[in-house]
Amino acid sequence: MIAAKPTPTAVAGPAGRSPLPALLSRPYAAVMGVLNVTPDSFSDGGQFAVPEQALAQARRMIAEGADIIDIGAESTRPYGSEPVSAEEELRRLQPVLADVVALGIPVSIDSMKSAVVAWALSQGAAIANDVWGLQRDSGMAGLVAERGVPVIIMHNRERADATVDIMQDIAAFFARSLEIAAKAGISSDRIVLDPGIGFGKTPEQSMTTLARLGELQSFGLPLLVGASRKRFISTVTPSEPHQRLGGSIAAHLLAAQNGAQIIRAHDVAETVQALRVAAAIREQG
Repeated sequence: MIAAKPTPTAVAGPAGRSPLPALLSRPYAAVMGVLNVTPDSFSDGGQFAVPEQALAQARRMIAEGADIIDIGAESTRPYGSEPVSAEEELRRLQPVLADVVALGIPVSIDSMKSAVVAWALSQGAAIANDVWGLQRDSGMAGLVAERGVPVIIMHNRERADATVDIMQDIAAFFARSLEIAAKAGISSDRIVLDPGIGFGKTPEQSMTTLARLGELQSFGLPLLVGASRKRFISTVTPSEPHQRLGGSIAAHLLAAQNGAQIIRAHDVAETVQALRVAAAIREQG
């Protein structure tokens, strides 16, 4: 049984207006477009490493209906990614981040390093996206609290273990992260939970997490799901990452049905269309 947490009530924090209330108040899930300025991301590594290509992709995703751009400069794919230094992340981000921010929609910075997040926030990024849920970098929670920005807390594990009860593991991880957040002074209305599909999970555990996503609503916080092009899809229908659009949409529609309010996706136009059509159909029921 997952313990419930108080439902957030505040709308604005110390740093001013949060983009979350507007994004979470609609009848369909918001879409976060993925922008990897890396040479080795699992799906699109190298495609947008050149600043001009990254900016063009950001413009394309906004035109297709993205509500948030999530920019990352270090691959966090579960298998085969190489750790990079904060200096290297910053080198990849510096030529492009300010121009993406200038496009006018909220930008989240996908990094587990507080030094990188601090710099990105100073350049206008509006959301911190931590794939280790405030548990890897001891400075992350304090930084988020000080800046008063929303934070995405993602569940992660060092490695997959098929013997683990994955829903209990996610719940325990989130409880630890939320304790860290509370001690740092992060306002609960600025926290989003991400169960981390594909991270430290077997393909079966990723599917279990999606099937039982509704249990995580007991935390009383918005949920984000990023199942886009993930490996579990290939265990059902063998495919390369760029061939997993159908599986991605299926997973994201079920996630939205089970409570996800933000969907993180590579294929923005198709995801936006699917979510909005599904919402329109539900309204007729």
